[in-house]
Amino acid sequence: MNDNDPSHDGGRGPARAVAVQPERAEHKTAEPKPAAPNPGAQEQAQPHTARPKNLGGSLRSRLAQPEVRQTLLKSGFVAALLVVGGLLVWLLTSLLAGATMQAANRPDATAADPSPAPAAPSPRPSLPLASVSPLDFRVGDCLKDFDPEASKSTVVACTTDHSAQLVAVTHYADGDAYPGRDAMKTRARETCQDAPLTAKSNDYNLNYRLAYPSTASWAKGDRRVDCYVTASGNILKASLLP
Repeated sequence: MNDNDPSHDGGRGPARAVAVQPERAEHKTAEPKPAAPNPGAQEQAQPHTARPKNLGGSLRSRLAQPEVRQTLLKSGFVAALLVVGGLLVWLLTSLLAGATMQAANRPDATAADPSPAPAAPSPRPSLPLASVSPLDFRVGDCLKDFDPEASKSTVVACTTDHSAQLVAVTHYADGDAYPGRDAMKTRARETCQDAPLTAKSNDYNLNYRLAYPSTASWAKGDRRVDCYVTASGNILKASLLP
């Protein structure tokens, strides 16, 4: 199927450490009293050898002090916070990794097509209908003596002789900038390719006819892109849409 593409020019459109100083012990020396020599006394007067302090008892006494207990409690509390924080970070990392893997294993979602799907045929209440503007053509309309350059056409029943049928329509958004002729031609061809023609279309030598806004009609609000199938003369006698 071939395509012809004249531009339709209608009007569309997130603990303080406490240092504990050991207390210094004060020793008082008693003055010796004169006494008669006595062997027993001499033995008592011999110098007293100082015994080493019990270091273990001293350490326990320091640990019993309130400041030291507070320091140890604070240190333990900080250590517990670090452990809990580490567990939370690990848990969060595991959850994120699991979610990422699930997302990667999902089949890719089909990208949304900016253009609407081809509309279903919309039958006319009574036919034939003469002098219909291209702006008023509906998907499925069969056209007699179709002239793409004409401002009016006659819509007839598809069971009667006709030379063209509108098989697909798409629209640009009202706020879109004028895309240019080549871009609109590409979009019109894609619209024709998406049209679901029936097997009857193989019985005819058909052409695609593309219609899209000109710069002038775009300025007037025309955003419509049409796809027709056409034949040479009024030889079509059935709708080519399901």
